[in-house]
Amino acid sequence: MNHERCYHCDDAIPAGTEFTAEIDGAPQSMCCLGCVAAAEFIAGAGLAGFYRQREAATAAALRPDDRTWRDFDDPQVAGQFVVARDALSEATIYIGDLYCPACIWLVTEILEVIQGVDNVAANPASRRITVSWRTDEVTLGTLLSRIAAVGFKPEPVTPGQSSDGERNDYRLAIRRLVVAGVFGMQAMMFAIGLYSGEFQGMTEGMRDLLAIASLVVTLPIIAYAAVPFYRGAWLGIAQRRPGMDVPVTLAIAIAFIASVLATFRGGDVYYDSIAMFVTLLCLSRFLEMRARHRADDRAEAMANMLPAAVSRVGDDGLEERVARAAIRMRDRLRFGTGDVVAADGMVLDGTVDVDESIMTGEAEPVARTAGDTLLAGTQVIAGSAVIEVTDAGASTQLAEIARLIERAQGDRGALQGTADRIASWFVMAVIAVASVTAVAWWQLAPERVLPIVLSVLIVACPCALALATPTALASAAASLSRRGILLVRARLLEAMRSGAVIVLDKTGTLTRGAPEIASETCYLDADATRCRAIAAALEADSGHVLAQAFADGADDSVALDAPPEIHVGRGVSGRIDGKTYRIGKRAFVAEAGAAISPIAPESGIYLADDERVLARYTVRDAVRDDAAETIQALICQGFEPVIASGDHPAAVAEIASRTGISRHHADLSPADKLELVRRERAAGRRVIMIGDGVNDAPVLAAADASIAIGNGAALARASADAILLGHQLRPLRDLADISLRTRRVIAQSLAWAAGYNLLAVSVATLGFVAPWMAAIGMSASSLIVVANALRLNRDSNVSQPADTDVADDPALEATA
Repeated sequence: MNHERCYHCDDAIPAGTEFTAEIDGAPQSMCCLGCVAAAEFIAGAGLAGFYRQREAATAAALRPDDRTWRDFDDPQVAGQFVVARDALSEATIYIGDLYCPACIWLVTEILEVIQGVDNVAANPASRRITVSWRTDEVTLGTLLSRIAAVGFKPEPVTPGQSSDGERNDYRLAIRRLVVAGVFGMQAMMFAIGLYSGEFQGMTEGMRDLLAIASLVVTLPIIAYAAVPFYRGAWLGIAQRRPGMDVPVTLAIAIAFIASVLATFRGGDVYYDSIAMFVTLLCLSRFLEMRARHRADDRAEAMANMLPAAVSRVGDDGLEERVARAAIRMRDRLRFGTGDVVAADGMVLDGTVDVDESIMTGEAEPVARTAGDTLLAGTQVIAGSAVIEVTDAGASTQLAEIARLIERAQGDRGALQGTADRIASWFVMAVIAVASVTAVAWWQLAPERVLPIVLSVLIVACPCALALATPTALASAAASLSRRGILLVRARLLEAMRSGAVIVLDKTGTLTRGAPEIASETCYLDADATRCRAIAAALEADSGHVLAQAFADGADDSVALDAPPEIHVGRGVSGRIDGKTYRIGKRAFVAEAGAAISPIAPESGIYLADDERVLARYTVRDAVRDDAAETIQALICQGFEPVIASGDHPAAVAEIASRTGISRHHADLSPADKLELVRRERAAGRRVIMIGDGVNDAPVLAAADASIAIGNGAALARASADAILLGHQLRPLRDLADISLRTRRVIAQSLAWAAGYNLLAVSVATLGFVAPWMAAIGMSASSLIVVANALRLNRDSNVSQPADTDVADDPALEATA
């Protein structure tokens, strides 16, 4: 034993500590009881080989001659898959063999022990993991090498695009369905002959021939189409969490073994029931796969729109065609009429009309000229422009949307967790009922034991129970994405209930987020142009919507000596040419000792140095066109809107009056907003927060659920449960409606599944259900649940304003 390092976590063992666990028959030193429990669990589950593989992985990850993965250390190759955020990098990796919690645990553990890895998040539904790491310490090639060293097959993927493994899974599902269907039809034909022979008479030789023929056509179904059920059953048993694959596999195994014995010894065969059962199960799972991945279609469609090659403008003004993967930061690209923009960038020259509906859901073309931003995935309707690339590959907003959709697929929500626990217990109950039924019928009629037990196992398979919640959530997410809302976490659908408080930020949420300076006052001998340039330099990296109002005053000759210090909810400070400046609220500026006249108004944005106030600005931001209409619709739906803003009271009161909101709070710091949310929750009320700025991120995270404005700060989007795309608030009404419908659909599906299973099992135990009838009933129940969930994709129930026609509103046309 090694008494210096813990065998499980490799941390140093504290002096005087004597914890051990037996691994592969030998005692190993541990640092704490937690590591003892984890190690014993791994060994007890037959996964002790993990420790040997981990040691091999360390060596493999550091081998300098591992060319397979070393290529991904090349910045040009890695740039297609890696998004860089400050000092951190992030990538999504598809792992085809990621089937069970044990696999997920192993991959997560393998990566988290690497020095420099910051976070690992796994999505078992899509078999993807998202890894973030410190850029200067780890490379993508190292991560892929470490995963491959423990026996998995990693494949980095671009957000929004299917990996080769995912496409193979889809093709495999189709093949299994075709094999089960084609050979199943043959088994049914032979079964008709066998059933006819029972009533009309048949020679023993013909009966044996038909039985052997049925066995032959059933073998491909058993050996190929039904393999996923065996794998799922084995993993469920190994993890002591049996799922619906356990009774499925038991039924198939018992029916097939009994039929083979009957084929050669005489008796009833059940090849037709096996074929029907597996075929219907494959069909149900294929339809569930399509429903579950329906939310991916939008992101994949956007990613597939990007051109394979673009026109790059060289320093000499000449253009060349280059592959999209070769686009780099600060490249200059030209796009003309009909082109799809391949990267995020700023327009340097030219004017274009672009269709941004694929990103925002709003079909009205918008004009973009020098200084404006063009986003990847948007299409040029007219004109031509040269852009300078600011983000490409995995760093574009298009890729961020795809990552949010992937995160949404991995989120299971409380409802799904409850359903999974119910299904697991139900499986154990089914096996117990089948055992009791077998014993009882053995006493009454031994010859009927086999068909009755098969019927119980088949009819009670909790497929519908397991499908009820995930199919509804996937269908709701797909429906919302078409309306301009990206659902990230399912808890929003659970929290969006009548009676909830909707807390809204003002600037950039109720207003358009395109502020402009309404008035400017310079004090004493302050130069207005330089003051505007100082303000622009300070605000450039603040992340606040109001910073956009100063962008026009930027001057390259006025630059910060060092990154600014952001005082969230108060202002920004920084040094320019060795002198400290502040911009923000009156009280914040006064803290630095700047002399402010007692009669100076509280409202407005002040600019000052350490000695005096230089200028005061008032900023105007128009209310969103549909804000009042949307607020009134939410009130009618039973929600209570509340404004929580850091702006001065007069401005907040004006916006509240114009939108019809009775409760409003002004001059709130981020801590004040957080306290407001906590007070509402302490009073027993659900709180849904809607915001856009960096200062809203803590409140978004603390609320029961949250929504971020799509063009707001990245930190706010990362903290939210949904992203509101486009420039309209109207999709919030659809969100309320779809949330209600989703909860109803889940309740209906769960009630149907539970009622069907209880009734069907009761009837089957009494001997009134044949195996083939059980197969049809089980599959029909699952298909009913899937069909019920797909109703959420209908557009007919989308709320519309009373005085607006969809045909006259381009934004509604895009989301309908």
